[in-house]
Amino acid sequence: MNMHRFKMIALAMTVSCGALLGATAQANSVDAVLTVGQAKTAAATKSQKSIDKLASETGDLLQDYKTVMKVVDGLRVYNARLEKQIANQLTRVTSIDKSIGQVTVIQRQVTPLVIRMIDGLEKFVKLDVPFQIEERNERVAFLRANVDRSDLSVAEKFRQVLEAYKIENEYGRKVDAYKGSISINGSEREVNFFRVGRIALLYQTTDTLISGAWDKNAGQFVELDPGEYRNAIIKGLRIARQQATVDILKLPIPAPEAAK
Repeated sequence: MNMHRFKMIALAMTVSCGALLGATAQANSVDAVLTVGQAKTAAATKSQKSIDKLASETGDLLQDYKTVMKVVDGLRVYNARLEKQIANQLTRVTSIDKSIGQVTVIQRQVTPLVIRMIDGLEKFVKLDVPFQIEERNERVAFLRANVDRSDLSVAEKFRQVLEAYKIENEYGRKVDAYKGSISINGSEREVNFFRVGRIALLYQTTDTLISGAWDKNAGQFVELDPGEYRNAIIKGLRIARQQATVDILKLPIPAPEAAK
């Protein structure tokens, strides 16, 4: 009986040890599985981070690519416009080269033209109403002296002649008052000249007692009735000097001639 009980206890202990060993082995297996799972999870997390980083870098590269392509497109448009401009400039260069080749010919033609214009201006001054005659003759002499100057270009000589013509043209549109002298009854007298464009040139002595006007047909100054034009000339001189407002004046203006 006792032996039987002893066997039973021994069997129970054997079973218990087996169960304990089995449980321990099972626990070790679970820990191993968990360890493997955690390793996989850590690896997956690391892989995801790498993927996210690569995705971010790829996105940045894509944005940079788009930006660069926009710049490239802009450069293509700009280069196309530059090519057109360069083609246009090349055309102009060809035209300029051709013009440069004709400069010598043009210079040879301009110089005689300048001389003819000075000759014409000199004749015009001689035939025109004789106002400020010394100043105008000096201008013609200045232009003629410059024709032979080597330090002046043909273009500058031509510009000076055009400027002289411009001055002469302005004389016909303005009124003017200036001092001068004139021979009256064989005596040289100081007078005030009053010019109305090119249609009238009048004078009046400084004492305002004698007045006169240029007679184109006679080619000389003639004396005027002092009672009729004295005050008008005095007022005209004040208007020309900007000492009085513009007003209507009664002056000896020759009648226009019919065109021939």
